[in-house]
Amino acid sequence: MAEIEKEAIEKLAHASTSLMNEMEKSVIGQTRVIREMLIALFSGAHCLIEGVPGLAKTLMIKTLGEVMDLKFSRIQFTPDLMPSDITGTEIIEENKETGQRSFRFLKGPIFTNLLLADEINRTPPKTQAALLQAMQEYCVTSGGVNHPLDKPFYVMATQNPVEQEGTYPLPEAQLDRFMFKIFIDYPNETEEKNIVQMTTGSVGPSPVPVLTREELVQIPSIIRGIPVSDHVIQYAVRLVRKSRPKNPDSPDFIKEWVSWGAGPRAALYLILGAKANAILRGSFSVATLDVRAVADPVMNHRILTNFNAEAEGKNSRDIIHKLLEFVTE
Repeated sequence: MAEIEKEAIEKLAHASTSLMNEMEKSVIGQTRVIREMLIALFSGAHCLIEGVPGLAKTLMIKTLGEVMDLKFSRIQFTPDLMPSDITGTEIIEENKETGQRSFRFLKGPIFTNLLLADEINRTPPKTQAALLQAMQEYCVTSGGVNHPLDKPFYVMATQNPVEQEGTYPLPEAQLDRFMFKIFIDYPNETEEKNIVQMTTGSVGPSPVPVLTREELVQIPSIIRGIPVSDHVIQYAVRLVRKSRPKNPDSPDFIKEWVSWGAGPRAALYLILGAKANAILRGSFSVATLDVRAVADPVMNHRILTNFNAEAEGKNSRDIIHKLLEFVTE
């Protein structure tokens, strides 16, 4: 590895430590969640965070924008939200001198660096789909004209568990656009006590920016430039292929519990996530343990369980953990 690449990786590893420290000024606990959010951003990808209300999902994303000096927008998704409320709309303007009328595109809140799609599953699929082109192609089309988004552009979406009232499941095509689906759980007793003390006492120090948006644009290229050995790539591919029930080599529990396994994009994200995870742990070498570290958030929304799994109380995360035990390194 060239010296200039090593220097960039070392700088990124140091920055990631500083980012974690700054995030902890506003967010207590949830170290795993913050780490997985950073991996997604370093990979240049989007992520979805699921948890019950009141677990600081919005605060974490807002703080992430602050420590990375990003332009931040928030959209509160509601049942009456329209696609144009996200992307923008064409308005008619009249030239006072000539009297001629023309259309002008009025940009929506999606034209930002970090978009918080808050409670994304509380709006109907038609409005959810308004994000699809932006997440994949980094532009918005209106009136036959493409309007490019500023870079970097990340969508950090939150959603409540689908069992709750007033939620609409995200279409599989949109779920696949998210690199990670991150689950956030209740804090432990010590963390909850610290949260109460911090939020009911005097205001503490605010997070300060660690990375600029110009530096952040370069990070995905640094991540992609990290070499990975063939056996690590082969391990990631085997994990993904054995999650498919129609694969004859898949274990019996996959054929029994899974309707649809992970696609090729899962293997791609496993390797990108493994590279970013190696950086966060201060290593120049990507190992299978890095693939295992990101297997849950990469694959849990790409594995569709069937009625047998539901009857036995098994979800996609249970299946992934069992698959990690089955597939040898």
